[in-house]
Amino acid sequence: LRVSHVILYILVLLVALPALIIISIKREVAKEEKTALIGGIFVILTLPVSIGEITMHMVYYSRPSLQKHVIRILWMVPIYALNGWLGLVYSGQGIYVDSARECYEAYVIYNFLVYLFNYLNEEMDLEINLALKPQVRHYFPLCWLPNWKMGRELVHNCKHGILQYTVVRPLTTAVAFICEQKGCYGEGEFRWNVAFPYILAVNNVSQFIAMYCLVLFYKANREELRPMEPIGKFVCIKAVVFFSFFQSVLIYVATSAGLLGFTAAATENESVTSISNKVQNFLICIEMFIAALAHHYVFSYNVYVNDLVEKRTLCDAFMAMWDVSDVQADIKEHFGVVGYSISNINKQLRGQSTLEDGLESASLISPSEQRHTTYNTVQA
Repeated sequence: LRVSHVILYILVLLVALPALIIISIKREVAKEEKTALIGGIFVILTLPVSIGEITMHMVYYSRPSLQKHVIRILWMVPIYALNGWLGLVYSGQGIYVDSARECYEAYVIYNFLVYLFNYLNEEMDLEINLALKPQVRHYFPLCWLPNWKMGRELVHNCKHGILQYTVVRPLTTAVAFICEQKGCYGEGEFRWNVAFPYILAVNNVSQFIAMYCLVLFYKANREELRPMEPIGKFVCIKAVVFFSFFQSVLIYVATSAGLLGFTAAATENESVTSISNKVQNFLICIEMFIAALAHHYVFSYNVYVNDLVEKRTLCDAFMAMWDVSDVQADIKEHFGVVGYSISNINKQLRGQSTLEDGLESASLISPSEQRHTTYNTVQA
């Protein structure tokens, strides 16, 4: 298997690198704009490292409940790297090229949380263990919020605090796509009559909530997570997903404010926004090579090598990676929770007692459904 990796790596170097050079020559890119070629070289270095690690996880697929999510997380680097390079080659189509990356970053955060959930639930009953621990208080700037009760409430709120980003991010991407078609998106422009600043604000708030819930969940389970060395994994997720997002925001702001000296090179054929997109994509190409090396160590397949466990075929592992029924079930549950919360708020606005409604309907449902209703009432 390792020999096949080396052969694949050599083929990529012999085929992809000349292809990138030819593309660069045909496009007659100016000397200071050969970013696609340089970025492509870093992408070529990145892909074998990431795909090799993914393949090894599929070979030693001994803990499906964990590795399924690890593999999904590892795919983030190749997707980001290829996205960055395509953004350099097709710089005028940035919003279309970036759609896959923007949706996948929300997917990665969700998978990381489920990965932590599954790890903890393999060792203990997570909710019961949390219920026995001291209360975890909110961080600044949300320290004014009522504390989430340790146990089911904390798990529920952290889960749905992250799931909302999994829903919001694709929706804002779709809105941006529609606005671009209608000519009112205004990428990189901070004006009141374009959609970009509003979509950016929504994404920022949604992403902050997701990040906050992830940090709070880690704080509540720090000791239990210590054996799996979560800090490196957490930093990798944060660096790739959140740092790349805020990096793009800073580049946009700096470009709009004229703080980047090279924006003076913008011509009639290339806007300042286009140049800032090139900077972001070029940096992503370089950063993904570093991220691939980091992921190789923090999400290593070595901890899953176990000859005592029945080995699964590569095909089984590959198909499990693409089985998103778990994601569909959680998103469906999330919409149910949101709908229940909206219904509650509506009843409160009309002066109706939610508690009374719950008591009246309690005798009409089965014991299992009663437990589910109680769960939703507490968590919402």
